[in-house]
Amino acid sequence: MSENLCVNGQTNSINQVRYGCALGALHSVVAIPDAMPITHCGPGCVDKQYTSLAFYNGFQGGGYAGGSVTPSVNAGEREVIFGGENRLRELIKSSLRILDAELFVVLNGCIGEIVGDDIGSVVGEFQKQDIHIVYAETGGFKGNNFIGHEIIVESIINQYVDKFAENKDVKEKGLINVWSELPYQNTFWRGDLGEIKRILEGAGFKVNILFGNESAGVSEWKKIPNAQFNLVISPWMGVKIAKLLEKKYNQSYLHVPVLPIGAKETSRFLNEVVQFAKIDSEIAQKFIQSEEKNYYSYLEQFGDFYAEYWWGLPASYAVVGDSTYNLALNKFLVNQLGLIPGKQIITDNTPEKFRERIRKEYEHLAEDVKVL
Repeated sequence: MSENLCVNGQTNSINQVRYGCALGALHSVVAIPDAMPITHCGPGCVDKQYTSLAFYNGFQGGGYAGGSVTPSVNAGEREVIFGGENRLRELIKSSLRILDAELFVVLNGCIGEIVGDDIGSVVGEFQKQDIHIVYAETGGFKGNNFIGHEIIVESIINQYVDKFAENKDVKEKGLINVWSELPYQNTFWRGDLGEIKRILEGAGFKVNILFGNESAGVSEWKKIPNAQFNLVISPWMGVKIAKLLEKKYNQSYLHVPVLPIGAKETSRFLNEVVQFAKIDSEIAQKFIQSEEKNYYSYLEQFGDFYAEYWWGLPASYAVVGDSTYNLALNKFLVNQLGLIPGKQIITDNTPEKFRERIRKEYEHLAEDVKVL
């Protein structure tokens, strides 16, 4: 190990990629069934985002619209010098002719933004024909893929949902829009979103999960204005979206900063959502009782192994991960397994205005846990 240490005591080992650039949020489009990204960027940009966020991240696959399928301008010297708007226009026409999708999302990259290509004007030509297409300014310097995700979602809402959704003033009691994990960032995001939908439906709600296998796809997005409220399950990502929808469609929102893991947090989470929605809690309570019975039967059997100290299991731990999973795992490990938290490292470059609130969440992990 000493051979791999720098003078300042840090290792010179290469660590895993923590996030992509704003353009990496093209995977948020890929995560919407029936949607297709079109990228206005240089050669290799899309492939680099795919390999880092999907290929080397549990090999999640490209799916219908990701990986080598995603259309790209592949801007070169000609587009840098003379602009790439004509090339983009040709690519959009070809994509509409060849690819089958309910919604096309054109994403601007660094080159297009730096040279000043007006992709909004190009896309606007197709929007005037009522083609289901939107654009988003996602140059890599705008931030990471968390920031890019919010930019893309806002673009879809403002340019597509607002135009094509019907009966936007009608609200359906018990229908929720869920804004939670960043698609492809966590290897298990599909399962997490599917489980969030399952437990909310079990508690008596209808759910627009919007991303992943359990989403109804683009058609589900057109139901966003009809939801009773928006549910943000994340320390920070999604709050900006919820505030936009509050202003645009007069929808309230509930911000739950901790992704629920384990029976204790899940029960608390469901009770909080039910109370906020002001619906009958009887269905939710029956569901919680049934789920807890099943959960604790597994935990009890696991306890035979876990409680035996001679296995040498550690009593303390550290978590390295994005703010959503860092908080969620800490809540579970402390309150359900009784472990002692050590150093916690958050990797998603959380916006400064949310950091103090996240720090306070760690202060409330448990009564006997103190943050130093």
